[in-house]
Amino acid sequence: MIPDLPADIDQIKGFLAADEAQALFEQARRASAMGPVLEIGSYCGKSTIYLGLACRTHNSTVFALDHHRGSEEHQQGEFFHDPDLYDAGEGVMDTFREFRRNVGRAGLDEWVVPVVAGSEAAARHWQTPLAMVFIDGGHSLDAALTDYRCWMPHLMRGGVLAIHDLFDDPHKGGQAPYAVYRMALASGLFKRLEQVNSLGLLLRL
Repeated sequence: MIPDLPADIDQIKGFLAADEAQALFEQARRASAMGPVLEIGSYCGKSTIYLGLACRTHNSTVFALDHHRGSEEHQQGEFFHDPDLYDAGEGVMDTFREFRRNVGRAGLDEWVVPVVAGSEAAARHWQTPLAMVFIDGGHSLDAALTDYRCWMPHLMRGGVLAIHDLFDDPHKGGQAPYAVYRMALASGLFKRLEQVNSLGLLLRL
């Protein structure tokens, strides 16, 4: 049971299963006692709300990083395209308005800091150590590797690296997040905590 979870959480656009959300909340609640949490790929804020509620228990912060133009699979003509999130006037995807609305309705504006930028731009001068990094951005190999390489150095020892959409079977989903997950384990810098559905959780040694 997660306190103050919005009654309409299942209606918020997103791709996070209930068991993944519970695990994400529990890990973020533990980690946020040590420092802030970074989410890469906020979309419309569903996972951000779980992270925000967890961070609120320690008066910590979620940095919600997303350029809000949609990943490759969200663009027009792609499988996960949502026309309700398409700004026809500008000719681009725009999830930021929906994100702000959902986070605000959840009462989490004080604990969620939106970072509207790409991963490399945001990381360029980043100095704050992070207690948890949740990678759920673009699922191309280039995007997933960029997210890992930009943010892994900022994850403190004892912190949690969470990676969403892990599928060892290529018929079930893309392989980029899984490749990054295996890279992290092979580095010797992490140990496996658990995998819940498609959410992998690693501890920074």
